[in-house]
Amino acid sequence: MRKIPFFNYPDVFTRFEKELTEIILNVCRNGAFIMQKELESFENNLAQYTTSPFALGVANATDGLIIALRAADIGPGDEVIFCSHTMVATAASIAMVGAKPVPVEVGFGRTIDVESIEPAITPRTKAIIPTQLNGRISDMDSIMIIANKYKLIVIEDAAQALGARYKNNSAGTFGFASAISFFPAKVLGAFGDGGAVLCADKEVYERLYRLRDHGRGSDREIVEWSGNTRLDNLQAAVLDFKLKHYHNDVTRRRDIARKYSTRLGIIPEIGLPPGPDENPDYFDIYQNYEIEAEDREKLQAYLIKKDIGTLRQWDGKAVHQWRKLGLKVSLPRTEKFFTRCLLIPMNMTVTDDDIDYICECVSSFYK
Repeated sequence: MRKIPFFNYPDVFTRFEKELTEIILNVCRNGAFIMQKELESFENNLAQYTTSPFALGVANATDGLIIALRAADIGPGDEVIFCSHTMVATAASIAMVGAKPVPVEVGFGRTIDVESIEPAITPRTKAIIPTQLNGRISDMDSIMIIANKYKLIVIEDAAQALGARYKNNSAGTFGFASAISFFPAKVLGAFGDGGAVLCADKEVYERLYRLRDHGRGSDREIVEWSGNTRLDNLQAAVLDFKLKHYHNDVTRRRDIARKYSTRLGIIPEIGLPPGPDENPDYFDIYQNYEIEAEDREKLQAYLIKKDIGTLRQWDGKAVHQWRKLGLKVSLPRTEKFFTRCLLIPMNMTVTDDDIDYICECVSSFYK
């Protein structure tokens, strides 16, 4: 029987095993482990790819959000609005700087519901963190209008959206700063944790540079307290190589999404994310393919029996549903969404035949 994993982790390495092995050996032979030319090269190429003036490698995207918030002087007494349909890391970064996370509803395209932002604004609100989720960018025009109206800072959680565009502007380039993830399961995946921060302002970049490395600037002067969140040089070398092939990966994912849209779009019990050709303002990279499904638990069990891997994102809970975190809000639309949402395979080892098989199984379940 055909077996389709949700994500093929060995492929992160084996797909380019020969080239990556040589890269790893060269870095190790040179003893170039921390903040060497490979990191500088990757940062420059990442900035060019995203059209961001500055890119800074960090240990992970959560740290990236934390130092972005610190660079914006957000801390105790401040409130930051975010969509509860996100990884807990988005909210955790807010809490880790001493500010209050304020969750709001999920909207169209699985991203933040713009209409729920203004009602959540209080005199303490300092910023908005839109999560550019599953490879899709939020409605940034509307978000920036609200931010300008209330003089709020916008920091993008672009962990899942490298290469996505909204009205031809790249994810991570809309606000004060942004964070990107290179977790192995990301479209651009490292061999462990990794991340980057993007920004447009040189002074902001210099502050982020210090916050990444114990408060130490490029002149080696330590001017403030901070920790260590550097991107390892070995990971940077691997990512720099993979970035050269990134366009092909995005093209293939959009092709898979197009096939899913055609085959699953005729099933009334299934709700799909926006298709790749649905709106020219959006260029989605499909980090994940998240459907809504009636009888979600039964469908998932059925697909497991058919050896098709699936996933309930973030263990099937929105951030505010983790009660011990103390976010005492009711978000009915988001809570309903989490009774229906399911990720189906979207990775570079999924073949066209696999897609046909997945769609046939989903169709046969509802028939």
